[in-house]
Amino acid sequence: QVQLVESGGGLVQAGGSLRLSCAASGRTFSIYDMGWFRQAPGKDREFVAAITWSGGVRTIYADSVKGRFTASRDTAKNTVYLQTNSLKPEDTAVYYCAADSAYGLNRDEDAYDYWGQGTQVTVSS
Repeated sequence: QVQLVESGGGLVQAGGSLRLSCAASGRTFSIYDMGWFRQAPGKDREFVAAITWSGGVRTIYADSVKGRFTASRDTAKNTVYLQTNSLKPEDTAVYYCAADSAYGLNRDEDAYDYWGQGTQVTVSS
């Protein structure tokens, strides 16, 4: 089992920034990549970004956040981060991190085995 705990959400004005964190514990050696997803009210959960957990750093992003959001990791702390810049009201959502043990960076939420509880990000206009 892998446990994931997100933090760093909050209320921010449009154009502002937040850094989300996701701390992993348990069988972290089984993780291949970590994903970030979000779910806005009344909408389906959508892919935001993913990053490899070990070895060389590789990342992928949704087109809607490319150039504004950056995924990173600190392997010594078993933590991944999502730096969110130039936030827009449409970025308002609950943000989740997820762990995937299969090879390859995944955009599909069904590929992820473990999920955190989510952290709320609210962007005011």
